Amino acid sequence: MANQAIAASSARPLRPVWTLPKRLLVTRRGVQIALGCIWLLDGLLQFQSYMYTHAFLREVIEPTAKGQPGFISGPILTLAHFYGHNLTLWNTLSAEIQCAIGLGLILSRRTVRPALAVSFLWALVVWWLGEGFGTLLSGAPVSPLMGAPGAVFVYAMIGLLVWPKDDNPDGAPVDGGLLGRRGGRVVWSLIWVEAAALWLLRVDRTKEALKAQISGMADAAPHWLASVQHSLANGLGGDGVTVATVLAIASLLIAAGVWTRLRPAALVVGAALSLAYWLYGQSLGGPFWIGQATDVNTGPLLVLLAAALVPVAPFAAQATAEREQVQSSAVAVGA
Repeated sequence: MANQAIAASSARPLRPVWTLPKRLLVTRRGVQIALGCIWLLDGLLQFQSYMYTHAFLREVIEPTAKGQPGFISGPILTLAHFYGHNLTLWNTLSAEIQCAIGLGLILSRRTVRPALAVSFLWALVVWWLGEGFGTLLSGAPVSPLMGAPGAVFVYAMIGLLVWPKDDNPDGAPVDGGLLGRRGGRVVWSLIWVEAAALWLLRVDRTKEALKAQISGMADAAPHWLASVQHSLANGLGGDGVTVATVLAIASLLIAAGVWTRLRPAALVVGAALSLAYWLYGQSLGGPFWIGQATDVNTGPLLVLLAAALVPVAPFAAQATAEREQVQSSAVAVGA
C-alpha cells in the first residue's frame, strides 16, 4: 500500500512555479541584444546637431552640478569646460563609443564581454560627469517620474546581470551573470526603495509638483502626447501629496514583492508603472521631439530589467523539496 501511495505521489504533477510560456522565454542573449539596441540608439542620438552646440553643455551638463557636493560639481564643470574647447571631436567620440558598445552587444557573442567592460566604465563616467549621480545628492533630485536614478545606472546594472560568466547564452538571463538571481533582486529592490524615498521628499510632495512636472514635459511633446499629459496633469490638480504617498507605498511593495512568491506580479506591476512614468513624465524618452534627447530615459530599461528577472523555469530545489515532502507523507500513512 505504501509503495502504491509513493508511486501515485510521484506521478502527481507538482504545483508549478509561475514562469513565462516557452515561446516567450527571455534568454541572456536576448537581453544582451536588447541592451545593445538601446546603447546603439543612444549613440545615434548623440549625433544630433544640438549635441554639437554649447547649449548642450549649458542646458544639459552644467545644471547637474547645481547644489551638488564639490567632489561631484567640480569635475562636472571641469569636464564641461574641457569638452567645450572642441565639441566636434569630443561629441563625435562620445557617440562612437556608445555605438560601438551597442554593436558589440548585438553582432557577436565573442564581443559581448569587451562591449560590456567598456560600457561599465562609460556608464560610470556619464553617471558622474554627465548626470551628477542622478542628482541624488543635490537639493532637488530628479523624481522617479522624470527618470531617477538615471538611465545609465540601469544600463550598468543590467550589464552586470547578463555578463556571460558561463557558456550558456540561452539560459536564464541572470543566472550566469556577475550578480546572479539574488543580486538582480537586490538591484531591483534598491531602485524601487530609492523611488519611494524620492516620492516622500518635500520636492515631490508639494501640491502642484506632479502637475508642474507633467505639464512641463507636455510643452515639448507632440500634440497627441501633450493632450494626454495635460489631461492627467489637470486631473491631478492639487493632489500631489496624496499621489506621491500612494506611489511611495506602491514602490515599497514592488521592492519587497520580488522576495516573495509574488515576484512575477511585482515585476509586472513595476514594469507597468515604469512605462506610465515613461509616457507621462518622460514623454516616451523625450525630448526626442525637439532633438535634445541623449537617451531613452529609464522606462524601457526598467522593463528590460524586469524581463531579465522573471522566472523562466521552475526552481529545481523547490520541486525536489515538494516531492520529498509528498513521499514522506505517503510513507508515514503506509506505515
